[in-house]
Amino acid sequence: MIAIIFGAKGQDGIYLTALLKEKGFDVIGIDRNNGGPSVSISNFEEVCSLIKQYQPVYIFHFAANSTTRHEAWEENHVTISTGSLNILEAVKLYSPATKIFLSGSGLQFVNNGKPITETDEFAATSMYAVSRIHTAYAARYYRSAGIKVYVGYFFTHDSPYRTERHINKKIIETVKRIAKGSAEKLMIGDLKVKKEFGYAGDIVKAVLTLVEQDTVFEAVIGTGKAYAIEEWVDICFAMYGLNWKEHVETIPGFTSEYEVLVSNPATIFSLGWKPGTDIHSLAGKMNEL
Repeated sequence: MIAIIFGAKGQDGIYLTALLKEKGFDVIGIDRNNGGPSVSISNFEEVCSLIKQYQPVYIFHFAANSTTRHEAWEENHVTISTGSLNILEAVKLYSPATKIFLSGSGLQFVNNGKPITETDEFAATSMYAVSRIHTAYAARYYRSAGIKVYVGYFFTHDSPYRTERHINKKIIETVKRIAKGSAEKLMIGDLKVKKEFGYAGDIVKAVLTLVEQDTVFEAVIGTGKAYAIEEWVDICFAMYGLNWKEHVETIPGFTSEYEVLVSNPATIFSLGWKPGTDIHSLAGKMNEL
């Protein structure tokens, strides 16, 4: 059994690779930073050749620059939108029995502060969201053509494999340096923003739960629990016996994309998946590296 993962060296790809190998799969990892097959997800001929050669049971598309900055519009379009279309059409032509998982985002929905479900209305609030919305509609079109394509709408989740450009990892690493004697301040935009604190190792189990069945094809994937960033900051400093209020400053003039971003994961829960890591356990895991 073969599975192909685009974005294999990101946190989700790393955890899913391990999970699939435990289940007996041979995993073909595609990533611009690894030594696997030299395939560009934006190149239709290369994607076709890969899929035609391996005839995988599953394809997972995790590749993306996870930022909503407008300046990343072209990369997001090429990787997310064009990449998804290349996978979908290649499977239709050369491996129609393959199941496809495409990543979505909680950021592509109308957000009124209430828990978001997969049936909520989309909102083109950024070029990143536009690319994700395009992907969801492409999935629905190819599904109508007989392809088994799933969309999982991810909410915030982290792991030790994150880099410091992600806020939760930035906080952890800054706290570590301060605990070792650094005089730096942790600069935070808005401590009151609420979001989820999921663990990537749990989230990929939800992905596999989704693709292993043939009834539900779209689901939000999240914990359903939101916490203020302030609580995460408090937990991280407390691990070192520090009072966060002595080491944190807010960024003047900062405006957040949202006040609350939280999922209603009833659908994925109904399939038997539940997150196994709470916010405190996540902080401990991310403190390991």
